[in-house]
Amino acid sequence: MKIRSIKFNFIMNGILAASTIIFPLITFPYISRVLLVEGNGKVAFASSVINYFSMIASLGIPTYGIRACAKVRGDKEKLSHTVQELLIINIVTTAISLAAFLVSLAVIPEFYAEKELMLINAVSMILSTLGVTWLYNALEQYAYITVCSMAFKVLGIALMFLCVRGPEDYIVYGAVSVVAGSGSYLLNLINMRKYVSLKKTGKYDFRQHIKPILIFFTMSAAINVYTNLDIVMLQFMKGDAAVGYYNTAIKIKTILTTLLTSLGTVLLPRLSYYTQMGNEDAFRKTIGKAANFVVLAGVPLMIYFSMFAEECIVFLASEEFLRSTVSMIILMPTVLLIGLSNITGIQVLTPKNQEKKVLCSILWGAAIDFLLNLLLIPHYNEAGAAAATLAAELAVLVIQCIYLKALIPGIIREISLRKMLAAAALATAAGAAAKLNLDLNVFFVLVVSACVYFGVYGAALLITREKLVCEVTGAVIRCIKKGS
Repeated sequence: MKIRSIKFNFIMNGILAASTIIFPLITFPYISRVLLVEGNGKVAFASSVINYFSMIASLGIPTYGIRACAKVRGDKEKLSHTVQELLIINIVTTAISLAAFLVSLAVIPEFYAEKELMLINAVSMILSTLGVTWLYNALEQYAYITVCSMAFKVLGIALMFLCVRGPEDYIVYGAVSVVAGSGSYLLNLINMRKYVSLKKTGKYDFRQHIKPILIFFTMSAAINVYTNLDIVMLQFMKGDAAVGYYNTAIKIKTILTTLLTSLGTVLLPRLSYYTQMGNEDAFRKTIGKAANFVVLAGVPLMIYFSMFAEECIVFLASEEFLRSTVSMIILMPTVLLIGLSNITGIQVLTPKNQEKKVLCSILWGAAIDFLLNLLLIPHYNEAGAAAATLAAELAVLVIQCIYLKALIPGIIREISLRKMLAAAALATAAGAAAKLNLDLNVFFVLVVSACVYFGVYGAALLITREKLVCEVTGAVIRCIKKGS
């Protein structure tokens, strides 16, 4: 089995992350205008509810499975045995979660009112279990993951334009979303025999997995509180319209966050392997590069999409969704906060078997999010939910930094803060000038302003010879020369 370099894996995962930006840019403007505010709200509500049951079904295995399989990936027999144990546990928990979902569907009126949409979304829970994506991540098979994911996204887009024609088609859109997001998991199940055997070779030891799985499950549950509870609470307290407005802001934030945290998915198996081998120097060097990347990319993304929030909302949704602008601006700092906590929690604490500390930070974040949602949503609607999410993400990062106080100074030294801040200041001035002087269609405003803002930012970093930017630029130039 060939293990690719971190650079190759990052490129593949970067392409996958880029697709999470490009495909919503194609689908969301269409869906927002076809399904309108309430239709979008119904789909978002159903998806959030199923996320809770999927969380119970997965039981922390998606993250724990990566670490457990990465540590034994050099021994096919041990790897196969580990995969079999985790898959059996996952099938049992999925069956329990599915049963609980069906009971909830029957007794909760808000769920039963959209039973068709709920049942369709529940299919993704089953496919997710069969997909064993944690195995492919542990084996760093990012080329395969990227190709399969993009193929089903393209299929989803085609089905969307063919089948979703009016507000009454929101159930059809729910089905299309399941195909686009989870369809590739069937191929994963078929393809996994290339890497592991499903033939039992010894006695199973489920007990060794239970404790870490439960810790990761609690982490997942707490994360779900402040990533989905806001939508559920908005639905119960304010209705479909508030959810529709809030979901528009959340979608943009999620797109940016996925792009920024794509490196973390690539690094987790490699960092777990470094920890297992005791290679502390390689571990620290990799973490430093990751932190520098997140800050260099996260700060300009946060600033630009705050400056042009209104234009983004109009382009991606329509003027009918302009009420989402305030929520989007409030949520933009969470892009950087999540990127940084992804490093401190997933890339540092988790590979070192300190997931209990990650759990503690997330529990604090979840508690803060829940309390602030109760206080703010009644008075400020979706903007209150956004503020609660911002406070929760900040709390998670601060607590994790406290746990890593001995390591944080070394990480900060690897970040080109002065060069980044100078470049961001110049880019912000250029972006503001473009915003004031451009009198164009909203699409062209975004295109021109993005070229100006990120062009100035990149040029400033190149002029100051920022190490990561110079390294990436040099690699691109070498590839071009090699190709010619």
